Amino acid sequence: MELNALYYLIPSLIMFACGVYGFITRRNMIAMLISLELMLNSVDMNFVVFNRFLFPGQLDGMFFTLFAIAIAAAETALAIAIVVNVYRANNDIDVRDICKMKF
Repeated sequence: MELNALYYLIPSLIMFACGVYGFITRRNMIAMLISLELMLNSVDMNFVVFNRFLFPGQLDGMFFTLFAIAIAAAETALAIAIVVNVYRANNDIDVRDICKMKF
């Protein structure tokens, strides 16, 4: 792998690490969703970089990225619907309050 690939993989690694940290430390559902999207964007960047440097003539990584973006859009729509329903039930979107909905 060339040195140019590192210019894309290192920011991708930093984005993924920030996403994991944000997902673990936040208790707000919107902040957790943003962290999850940050991790997904990091993975999409890796798909494109590995495709570009390992198989330069093919577009497999680009198609995987487009598919992942479509899945992320559907996941975001579903997650926002869940957040709206949780807010209607509790008037708060803190993750710790979701346990109260079980009873």
